[in-house]
Amino acid sequence: MLREHLADGVLRLTLDHAERRNALSEAMMAALQAALDRAAADPAVRVVVIGHAGPAFSAGHDLKELTARRTDADRGRAYFETVMKTCARLMTSVVRLPKPVIAEISGLATAAGCQLVASCDLAVAGEGARFATPGVHIGLFCSTPMVALSRNLAPKHAMEMLLTGETVDAATALRFGLVNRVVPAAELSAETGRLAATIAAKSPATLKIGKEAFYRQVEMDLDAAYAYTAGVMVDNMLIRDAEEGIGAFIEKRPPQWRGA
Repeated sequence: MLREHLADGVLRLTLDHAERRNALSEAMMAALQAALDRAAADPAVRVVVIGHAGPAFSAGHDLKELTARRTDADRGRAYFETVMKTCARLMTSVVRLPKPVIAEISGLATAAGCQLVASCDLAVAGEGARFATPGVHIGLFCSTPMVALSRNLAPKHAMEMLLTGETVDAATALRFGLVNRVVPAAELSAETGRLAATIAAKSPATLKIGKEAFYRQVEMDLDAAYAYTAGVMVDNMLIRDAEEGIGAFIEKRPPQWRGA
């Protein structure tokens, strides 16, 4: 269901339940959550890549799994609440992971699958990738995917996807800001690998500081953001890796990161 492979500081997580279009079932979310929790604590992991097997990155929530609980006494309310909380924890874990997370998409990413792409720090798409938040087609507005989309896309682009439910191609996703790069399908894995390797070569302590600061300051007003990030810069200047990196730059030599 979820394959893991770690090499050279890059942990690749592959959603591998193609027959269910890599739906974010309870089992899939649990597996992905556990893998992210391990990655957060593992110093050997510097970058995480979330990719997929099969034609779909992820079709979002498993609607058959959800619908089966409508026969519960409460028509499924308690179960729906649990699933949505589980999904919210997973998405926030991606954002709060102290290592960068890159989505790699060659197929279709819809609903909560599109939400997962938007929750990742970076995204690389193959030319055949497609994206949608199609809940409006079935009377279920993509309210939780909206959280991730509205924090990545311009408001009108996010609303267009949410209100129409229409599928957008990779080029449109790039224009909207949902993905960073679009490459031919045959080059997708190599391009993601190059991006991940570039980031993995940086100080892990600095990446942790920077990622946390980015997401915290973006929700602040201008004055508060500058006050907060000024403090972050001071703290960052005092870590060993910053001292080493600046020294290496001045001395014109490669830095030797300690991760602290």
